[in-house]
Amino acid sequence: MRAVTTLSVLVLAAAGIGHSVVTSLDADIARVDPFKDMKNRPEAGHGMNVLLVGTDGRDDITEAERRKYRLGGAPCHCTDTIMIVHISENRERASVVSLPRDSYAETPAHTDQTTGKKHGAHPIKINAAYAEGGPQLTVRTVESMTRVKIDHYLEVDFTSFMKTVDELDGVEICTVKPLKDSYTGLDLPAGSHRLTGGQALQYVRSRHIDGDGASDIGRMQRQQRFLAALISRATSSGVLLNPMKFRDVTRAVLGSVRADKGFGTDELLDLGRAMRDFSPSSSEFTTVPIGQMGYVVKGVGSTLKWDPAKSAKLFQALRDDKPLAVHKPRSNPLRVDVAPQQIRVQVENGTATSGLGKRVDSALAATGFRTTRQPVNAKDRTLKRTVVWYDPRWDRSAKSLAAALPGSELRADKGRGPLLKVTAGADFKEVRKVRADDPYQGEFGVTTGDQVICP
Repeated sequence: MRAVTTLSVLVLAAAGIGHSVVTSLDADIARVDPFKDMKNRPEAGHGMNVLLVGTDGRDDITEAERRKYRLGGAPCHCTDTIMIVHISENRERASVVSLPRDSYAETPAHTDQTTGKKHGAHPIKINAAYAEGGPQLTVRTVESMTRVKIDHYLEVDFTSFMKTVDELDGVEICTVKPLKDSYTGLDLPAGSHRLTGGQALQYVRSRHIDGDGASDIGRMQRQQRFLAALISRATSSGVLLNPMKFRDVTRAVLGSVRADKGFGTDELLDLGRAMRDFSPSSSEFTTVPIGQMGYVVKGVGSTLKWDPAKSAKLFQALRDDKPLAVHKPRSNPLRVDVAPQQIRVQVENGTATSGLGKRVDSALAATGFRTTRQPVNAKDRTLKRTVVWYDPRWDRSAKSLAAALPGSELRADKGRGPLLKVTAGADFKEVRKVRADDPYQGEFGVTTGDQVICP
């Protein structure tokens, strides 16, 4: 989770400002050697792969901040967030893949960094690899599971995250529904919000908003959404044009970072300059495909098991340096509460115009709605205004569908069930493109950064 700030440093370095400004910050980076004596590593692919991990370190957070943002309790000394960030070989794209912290994993044989006890390969939740064997076991476990060779390692904690957001004077987040989590204290009404560092920490930590089984997935999607907003803020707020502001923001990030010995100032600047034209639309986000929720393992507990075929295909795309999403020009679709892909629709032609039902059905399907593809003629063929018929239990879906049909009328039809009905009237002109506040779609559930930032 705190790892989301570190990608912004790569973008900030794109300013091409004086080498001395950033070189002076190199001493702030604590160094680790996660690749020491590693053998049988995956073959290198194209582009660069950075393993970003967020730990729950909170040593420099004040008591007042702990109480205000509900950061009490002892840290678990585990990785709260794990992301693979793939920077394309041409430095024009960043693909961010989140690995759920409760993922079922098997560690390679290793020595426990705390007890010194030697362990054979055994099952764990992936975030426990850090507690047992530190950065090295974390890298080894990720490489073993993904067959993606990790080139650099970056580790960030709570403190760095909060300071970075505050140095940027906050980051704007939008939500179409209220977000409330009694565990973190998050309480955001629907709308746009400029979050401070502490509020942003609540936003990306919250796991009790999405219901059982979806808590970690929803949390990771909020982290990805926040990273896109952070990149947007960093690239549009003038930070890149102000060397002193750049220094302050970068120092806030690097002051609590641990990185591998090979990732220094020169690498940061070279990569940053290559990414000079980076923007939210240059980034794409996804979570490793899950095959089974609640996979129980003796001695480990409930885990998330990856979908073997889909995850293999995803990681092959990273190795081959291929985009994960099909990039299309942004058309500013209207935001709705329920994704079209989740709404089933039967279309009727309520006019005497031949072929209108088929035209409406095709237009809705092209926008993502799950139409029956078998439009029929209504009994009444004199309808002037398009009507959306719906069961009151599916009112959110009905409102989302009506938003795609400008001027349409909503009519409740108790007992209709989940299949909504559209009776096309003489007023029909077009189907407007709509998208849900949660736009994660496609084979890998990928979204691009420009799709999740505030319009």
